[in-house]
Amino acid sequence: MPKVKVKRTKPSLDMTPMVDLAFLLVTFFMLTTKFAPEESVVVDTPTSVSEIKLPESNVITLTIGGNNRVFFGVDGQQTKEELLNKMAGKYGVGFTEEEIRTFTLLTNFGVPINQLKSYLAMEPNARKEVEQQGIPIDSTNNELGDWVHNTRLTNPKVVIAIKGDVDAEYATVQRVIDILQDRKVNRFNLITDMEARPSNL
Repeated sequence: MPKVKVKRTKPSLDMTPMVDLAFLLVTFFMLTTKFAPEESVVVDTPTSVSEIKLPESNVITLTIGGNNRVFFGVDGQQTKEELLNKMAGKYGVGFTEEEIRTFTLLTNFGVPINQLKSYLAMEPNARKEVEQQGIPIDSTNNELGDWVHNTRLTNPKVVIAIKGDVDAEYATVQRVIDILQDRKVNRFNLITDMEARPSNL
């Protein structure tokens, strides 16, 4: 009896589900990604082997640029709005609703409070071009201490982090730490880049 030859067919793979999955993943990542906020000053932080991470929210960030200018930033729009109102009352500066709304959208800033109103009135592109002189930290005009103090009154859960440039002078960093200690803040974080831990430890 002759053998029956079975016709061989090449296997086919339907790529439709794979393409659907790829588009679903792309859509998911586009909708859930948080873009890094644009900061007023770019700093090159020193490296360390510390693996402690900052919390995602309730953080005051004190940024010290390479030219020793100090910038202040805090997250949370509600916190920023209450904070600005407290600082406006203390320094006798009035802000419009539009200026307050603009302030709540800032990541950080580095201008004295008497220049903050004109800074907030600028167009976003003009604000990027402005050379901010930094928040005053000297003993006669210590606005940084007032920003920190009023933020802690507004939101007692805040954690303080200092982000200093590798080229910032030690005296400026020490002055910022002294201001924190004058305000009874003895615990704070130093933001650094991650460095590989030595293998012999």
